[in-house]
Order: sequence, then C-alpha cells, then structure tokens
Amino acid sequence: MRIVVALGGNALLRRGEPMTADNQRDNVRRAASALAALIGEGHSIVITHGNGPQVGLLALQSAAGPDGSAFPLDVLGAESAGMIGYMIEQELGNLIKHRLFATLLTQVKVDPTDPGFTHPTKPIGPVYDEDTARRLATSRGWAIAPDGDKWRRVVPSPRPLEILEAAVIAYLVDHNVTVICTGGGGVPVVARDDGSLGGVEAVIDKDLASSLLARQLTADMLLMLTDVDAVYVGYGTAGARALRRVRATEISGRDYAAGSMGPKIDAAIEFVDATGNPAAIGRLEDAVEIVKGRQGTCFYA
Repeated sequence: MRIVVALGGNALLRRGEPMTADNQRDNVRRAASALAALIGEGHSIVITHGNGPQVGLLALQSAAGPDGSAFPLDVLGAESAGMIGYMIEQELGNLIKHRLFATLLTQVKVDPTDPGFTHPTKPIGPVYDEDTARRLATSRGWAIAPDGDKWRRVVPSPRPLEILEAAVIAYLVDHNVTVICTGGGGVPVVARDDGSLGGVEAVIDKDLASSLLARQLTADMLLMLTDVDAVYVGYGTAGARALRRVRATEISGRDYAAGSMGPKIDAAIEFVDATGNPAAIGRLEDAVEIVKGRQGTCFYA
C-alpha cells in the first residue's frame, strides 16, 4: 500500500521532555524503527511530521538575538523541517541501506483571509505553568492556551489548500524514493496579486496538510502516529473509552481539542470522504499493527 505516515511532534519529542539535540535524536531513532518496520512489510510510505516543540524553540532562540534579527514563522518552519527531515532520513538510511530517501521542503498554499489568522490555535514550543505562560504572553505579545495540565504559546494555523510540491513528491515516490516532506505542515505561503508567492506568519496543522497530501498522491491510507494509542471518548476521565473502528460520518473533530486530537479526526474524515480509503490514528510503536487493523482507531467510509 501507499501510505502517508504523519508523525506527531509529540511522537518525535515526548511531552515535557527537555528539548535537547540528544533527546531529539533518540526519539527520531525510535520513530525510524517504526517506519522501517512499515517499509519491511512491503508498504510504500511518504513521511510527514510535526514541528510544534521544535519551531517554538527556534522562535525563542531567534527572538533572543539583536533587535530586528528574529525570523518569521515560515522561515523557522522551513528550518525545523530541514532539521527533523535530516535526522529521519539519516536514521532510516542507517536501518535500511538499500533504499533511497529524500527530504523535501514543501510549500503549502493557504488563504490570507483564513479565520485561523485571527484565532490562534496551534501550540508551539515548550510547556509552562499558567503563571509563567501568562507572564510571557504579556511581555512578548503571545497568545496562549491550556495544553493538558500545562500552558503553551499558540499561533495562527490556517487550513492548507494545496501542496505545491505534490508533483515532485509523486515523481520521487513513483521512482521508489521514500520521501520526507510537508514537515511541520509545510511552509505556509500565499499568492500575491501578481501571482508570486510569499511566506506568512503561521504554522499549518501537520495532520490536515498530511490528509491533503494523501489525497493529492491518491494514497491507499492515511496513518497518523502520536503518543496516545487511540482516540478516546471522555479522554482523561475515569470513564474514558477507546474507539477502535469509527465510520467517518459518525464523528466530528469539533468534539475534540482544537490543538491536538480535533485536527487529526478532521484530517481522517476528509481523507476517507474524498477517497473511500481508511485513515487511522494511534501510537508510534503500534504502526504495523494499526495498518493491520489490530491497534489504534480506524476511520472507514
């Protein structure tokens, strides 16, 4: 099967874990093992990944420089995509020596009037206690929101409209190259009045962009891997119940957190509705079993 595999930012850097290069490398190595197992099963995979923790750290580092030297989020998104893609490509190459791998920076067109620009929802960077988060929001002009029992900076997250490098990705996939692309949801760009492109201050949701990419590549499956084993009804409560098989018409992302599980569910629904093919959400370590229908949450037509 041709599978678009979306790695969550928290699957690559565990929640609350110090954001060090060694930790990032260890987690990428763990992810590469799960991806290599899918390739070993005979699947053709296209790998996408989140960048929430990483792009937020780059933003903090950039802001610490001289006045006027901070880079905008589109440039930082490209930087984080290159960094993570490099690590994934290298670790996969260490495990599977006979395969060709390529990391491709990916521009994703968005609408400059998208309401996501005025209602930030995408969490980036480290987690903070509430007092610290509110102090930083005041001093740095951030929007913030709860993330579990902590707080994080949130930034605009417009909906992806078109993966501009989709034809290049398809060409590479058709020639047996395993492509790592659409990192961090892709680099957000808008079309100017003269037809040229320009970056915008935003971070696109990786799962919605991955769903769009899967549709543009006519993939057989969309697989979203994260740090939880399934979608839950009543997550975090004593009565929490895992969903194993869900008809796409019987669930809505609106009933789940906007910055985490909600977009994943919306991405699954959009892919299933458009293609009739399955989508799934589950834990990184269960990737092979999720594809076989034995773990995770499967969405079907």
